[in-house]
Amino acid sequence: MTAEAPSSPASAVVLSTTVPARVLRHDPKYGMSTLFFADGELRVPMVDAAIDAGVSVIIEARDVSITNRLPGRIEAILPLDPPYVRVTFDLGATKLHALVTLESVERLALEPDLSAWAMIKSVAIGPGAVRPSELPRPRRWPASDNEGP
Repeated sequence: MTAEAPSSPASAVVLSTTVPARVLRHDPKYGMSTLFFADGELRVPMVDAAIDAGVSVIIEARDVSITNRLPGRIEAILPLDPPYVRVTFDLGATKLHALVTLESVERLALEPDLSAWAMIKSVAIGPGAVRPSELPRPRRWPASDNEGP
């Protein structure tokens, strides 16, 4: 396993981890493959490699999420070309679309009206400013231990 960071300014640093993996199986029904690496298994869209073949798996840091979890309710599930399904979340004022695999929908028993968490891995900032009258008001965060009463 290797972790790489090119020598460049911090704002341009791209981190990735490369791990050797063995193709364990292909699941044509879901259009998915199972890859085994030293620390577990990964389910990925079907890879063009034979069972037992070795592949290099590159995991970009931007593709790993540990924050930005939003509670919501599943509003709709729309099958797309395998292995994908569009799941639409109702977050309240926002409708959020997620691209997931059919296998995940079945394994997690996702269905309309189910409460679930959406995890946001990345965002893009659109051009132009938003008028102040259109901005939501932030909630007040609890006071930290360093602040007075």
